[in-house]
Amino acid sequence: MKRYGILDNITSPADLRGLSYDTLNVLCASLREFIVDSVSRTGGHLASNLGIVELAVALEREFDSSRDRIIYDVGHQSYVHKILTGRRDRFDTLRQYGGLSGFMKPEESPTDPCVTGHASNSVSVALGMAHARTLKNQKYHVVAVLGDGALTGGMVYEALNNAGTSGEPLLVVLNDNNMSIAQNVGGLSRHLARLRVSPRYLHAKKRVKERLARIPGGAAVSRSISRAKARLKRFVLPTSVFEQMGFIYLGPVDGHDLKSVCELLAQAKKIKKPVLLHVMTQKGRGYAPSEQEPEKYHGVSQFDPVSGAFAADKKEDFSACFGRELCALAEKDARICAITAAMPSGTGLTRFASRFPSRFFDVGIAEEHAVAMAAGMAAQGMVPVVAIYSTFLQRAYDQLVHDVAIEGLHVVFCVDRAGIVGADGATHNGVLDIAFLRSVPGMKIYCPSNFSELRSMMTQAVYHENGPVAIRYPRGGEGAFDADTSGQTIACVRPAVGHDVTLLTHGAMADRVLAAAELLEKKQIRAQVYKVNELGTELETAFERIQDMLNGWCLVVEDNIESGSLGEWVSAHRAGRTDMLNTGDRFLPHGSVDEVCRFCGLDAESIADYVIKNRKRKEDSLG
Repeated sequence: MKRYGILDNITSPADLRGLSYDTLNVLCASLREFIVDSVSRTGGHLASNLGIVELAVALEREFDSSRDRIIYDVGHQSYVHKILTGRRDRFDTLRQYGGLSGFMKPEESPTDPCVTGHASNSVSVALGMAHARTLKNQKYHVVAVLGDGALTGGMVYEALNNAGTSGEPLLVVLNDNNMSIAQNVGGLSRHLARLRVSPRYLHAKKRVKERLARIPGGAAVSRSISRAKARLKRFVLPTSVFEQMGFIYLGPVDGHDLKSVCELLAQAKKIKKPVLLHVMTQKGRGYAPSEQEPEKYHGVSQFDPVSGAFAADKKEDFSACFGRELCALAEKDARICAITAAMPSGTGLTRFASRFPSRFFDVGIAEEHAVAMAAGMAAQGMVPVVAIYSTFLQRAYDQLVHDVAIEGLHVVFCVDRAGIVGADGATHNGVLDIAFLRSVPGMKIYCPSNFSELRSMMTQAVYHENGPVAIRYPRGGEGAFDADTSGQTIACVRPAVGHDVTLLTHGAMADRVLAAAELLEKKQIRAQVYKVNELGTELETAFERIQDMLNGWCLVVEDNIESGSLGEWVSAHRAGRTDMLNTGDRFLPHGSVDEVCRFCGLDAESIADYVIKNRKRKEDSLG
């Protein structure tokens, strides 16, 4: 087993407090080596965790994470926290089925105060914890650690605005690894930050105000001094946005200067008011490939830790197919625009951004704004295509209803990562979008099973619809089923004369269902397979046309929750026996897509087993 020097002797955060800063810096180097080695085997979020090493070590040293509440926003930057809080020996299971989560998870450790998988919520949650602490008369610190990317989400500003005037002792640590919020003016800014919060300064400030108040005209003099100081501070430290919200601002400080970060954290703990500490870090620090291409090494699959080369060439996936087809459509139609929420590469829009920069809009982590802005574009005659992961589109439900659907505006929603995503777990699986999209009047939902159908459905959505329409597709590539059945709302993709069961499905599940039908045929059980291509306004009419073909037992198989599902709808609209196989009304564990499908009973073998085990009940029910 490889040794990692001093890291091998760290069993809890308490071990950090007796170490010198020189020794802690050696520890940080060991942590980076361990993270690179571990993530190279399991995959995961690399660059963000390499960038936060010194800050995370400082937080564990200055705070007690078993009692204090440290919330990492987003939780994908919490690897160092996990390593230092007793989970290092399980890091080979990171993001594996039954192993460690890639995000914070209270079930794993009491040092994880909450689940964190989406951005921009940490300050809100932290303020809630701070209020609870005050109401229960308890004593502990509350810290929210957010990356600068989270500041593109509007929820952060709602929380900062409220927290700053709350009077609650609360620390917000801004881990700024890219976006320049304030100029880093070096030693002077750090000196003034320390001066403003030193006990001697605060005591002297209070004493001067008291003495001025006793003399004639003293109040006016005090106000003049305050105004002059404020002007000087704004000139030297352009941080008024946080201070106007009520925060005491500290920094900016070099986030890789461990001693300085520890000193400022120690000072922040003593302040009984809301504090914002601005820390400048380098994403991907300490590993050359990730320093040079931090976006490429943000979320990674297995790679060679020496060269940085990925273990396997990435095959074309649905996201890439979508991006290529959108470019082809935009080449012919100047009305088409693309909108994404901080995911240009993840949603396949990098090529579009390069070819049509004036029609490409990355709004940051602000899905609500993205959808409302799309509504404005559509109202003025453009054709906005909004590419957002299924799990993140949840945050824009109000705008989808209020700004788009009520007016019947033509906005195309390309819902990436629909269905079971896998290793990122409960916070990222796209199993809710069918339920919430089907609840919106007038919404059409296309479900392609392969690239050919995705291309055809994009053309249909862009040119032949005039209201809101969504196209949902999975993470990863296409399977064996390659026929284009997009011209039919419901298509028979595997006929079976005198069938024993009808398997009904949609989208990427078609491959698993067809494989299950092949397994059943080997058991002399005849299964016909129908695929629903559009889960919206045309479904009822199409269903009536094929009712005679769906006689007998029907099993609806889909990778989404039962509530609001296609199976629920079919069960309510047909007289015969209808069974449902889906993810259930629950949140799913992390693991590979195949493993999670097996957990849900949605792999080919489990589907076939369900039919075999329940066939007798079906025959009995028929008398």
